[in-house]
Amino acid sequence: MTISLAPTDLPTPAEAPEAAEAVEAPEASGTAVDTVLDSGEWVEPAAQAVAESVVRDARDFGVYARTGGWAFALKVARSVRPGGQSAEGSEKVSAKAFAELAGCSPERVMRYYKAWDMAADDGLVPQFEALAPGADVELPEADVWLSYYSSRNSATSVRGHAITAAAEAEGIKPTKALEVAENPTALRAAILADPGTAEAARGALLDRMKEDPALQTEMARAIARTGDLKKAVAQEAKAADRIEFVRQIAEGGQVRTPAGQTVAAPPELRAEAERHLSLIDELDDAEEAGEWAGEAYESVKTLVAQAVEADPALRVQERRAKFYNSLQKATKVFEELTLDEVLEEDVVEDDMLQRLEALQDAIGACISALRKATTPES
Repeated sequence: MTISLAPTDLPTPAEAPEAAEAVEAPEASGTAVDTVLDSGEWVEPAAQAVAESVVRDARDFGVYARTGGWAFALKVARSVRPGGQSAEGSEKVSAKAFAELAGCSPERVMRYYKAWDMAADDGLVPQFEALAPGADVELPEADVWLSYYSSRNSATSVRGHAITAAAEAEGIKPTKALEVAENPTALRAAILADPGTAEAARGALLDRMKEDPALQTEMARAIARTGDLKKAVAQEAKAADRIEFVRQIAEGGQVRTPAGQTVAAPPELRAEAERHLSLIDELDDAEEAGEWAGEAYESVKTLVAQAVEADPALRVQERRAKFYNSLQKATKVFEELTLDEVLEEDVVEDDMLQRLEALQDAIGACISALRKATTPES
């Protein structure tokens, strides 16, 4: 069946710009059709015989081009009765019945239903009760649709809302983030195959761990249980400590001596630390800092030792602190000896007594030397 389509029945350029752009001038034939001139102005085609199904498709396309998903949401909103509403006296049907007629799932119908419901709450579209089957209303612009509709059930969950909020904060469409969240296997494949994706995942995990102690613990446990990772972390921690040692001298002007004292860094020592630190800070993220950190640490450490030896008062303080630290460690070790268990289990051997006697002699000699050094000569 065909109908005669007058020029005024065709979509105007404002109603269906895409359709106008898609039409190509046909080749010369017996059924000539006026074409769009290249003057930039719209020229309506002459009346012609067009199949009714084509007209219907063109009009439906024009509506969708202007309103997007709102056109289909309206069909649901005016045909599906709200939950709990009686079917008596209404031509509307349930979401399940509408889905059966449409040949799709009730869940899909309800996603359109909920999108309309949220828009109605915002005053963007009429409430369900104001709509009747077949009724037409003015619809919002197409670009507003995605603000209310989500093609994924997860979007309505607490997790989905969190993902949506994070996606909006990053300036991307929530549907993209929800799609990734629903397919972790695909995410894993992308991370394994693509360095760029892996780098993005690493940055995201680090940001997440700042506010997620549980994730911090899980990551630390996973690293500790993996030999290669554990070794790599230890190496990086060592390099970081060395860089921090140099940075403290360069930026803080303080130096920690081998004996644990914190003193002001001499100008030449600070200058050397600043030189090494500038080299380290200029490294690219992809460059290994371990070797540079080791070189800087050893260089600065040598200068620290020289500075200590060059200052008589500091040298005395350093040796005193070193001796006292060793004495504290020896005292703690001796206090931790469990003599009761040794005596009860009868595990004493001659070698133990000999070692203790030698230790006693060494302690006695040390005490004598110290007393002699501290007793003024008469």
